[in-house]
Amino acid sequence: MPKKAKPKRKLKTYQTSLGFYDQAIAAPSMKAALDAWGARSNLFHQGAAKETDDPDIVAATMEKPGVVLRRPVGSDGPFTEHSGLPTDLADDEGKPKKSRAKSKAKSKPTKRPAKAAKQPSRKLDDQQARKAAAAFEKEERRREAERRKEEAARAKERARRDKAVASAQAALDEARREHESRSEAIEAERAALDQRAEAEQSRWDKQRMKLTEAVRRARE
Repeated sequence: MPKKAKPKRKLKTYQTSLGFYDQAIAAPSMKAALDAWGARSNLFHQGAAKETDDPDIVAATMEKPGVVLRRPVGSDGPFTEHSGLPTDLADDEGKPKKSRAKSKAKSKPTKRPAKAAKQPSRKLDDQQARKAAAAFEKEERRREAERRKEEAARAKERARRDKAVASAQAALDEARREHESRSEAIEAERAALDQRAEAEQSRWDKQRMKLTEAVRRARE
C-alpha cells in the first residue's frame, strides 16, 4: 500500500526584537523560529520572544512562511523582508554626540498611544494553511541545501589540505631516508679510509725501522 503523505505542520507566527529590528516569522515551532533568527539562546524562556496573533503580522508572515521579516525596532510599521534602520537612529547619525546626549536628557521617551482594539484574528482556510506550510518547508529545504553545500565545500577543502600535508610529509620522509642512506655510506667509506690509513702507517713504520737499521749498519 502506498505510504500516506506526511501531514503538513500548522504554522504559527512568532515575534522578537534583535538589535535595530523587530523580527517576525511564520514557523511550525518555537525551535524553528529560533533557528531562523540565528538565536543562540531560548528567547522565549527569556521573555524576549512570543507567539503573536496580530492579524497584520500574521498575514505578512503567512505570505512568506519561513522567511524572517523585519521592521525598525519600536515602530508600528508593516513587517517586510528588507527593512531600513529606525528613523531616530538615522536622524541622530549626522548630529554631534553632545547634541544627541542633550536631546536625550531633555526629552523623556513618550509612551506610544495604545493600539486600537485588535480586529478579530483572521482565520486561514485549509487551502491557505497548506500553501503556507508547503512554502515554509520549501524555504527549510533551501536553507538545508545551502548548509549541505557549505559543508561539502568545507569537506573538500579539508581533503585538499590533508592531501597536500600528506604529500609534503611523504616528500620530507623520503628526503630524510635518502640523507640517512648517504650518511651511512659516507661513514662506511670513512671507516674504510681510516682502516687503510692505519694499515699504511703500520707498513711504513716497519719499513722505516728496517731501512733505518740498514743505514746504521752501512755507516759502521
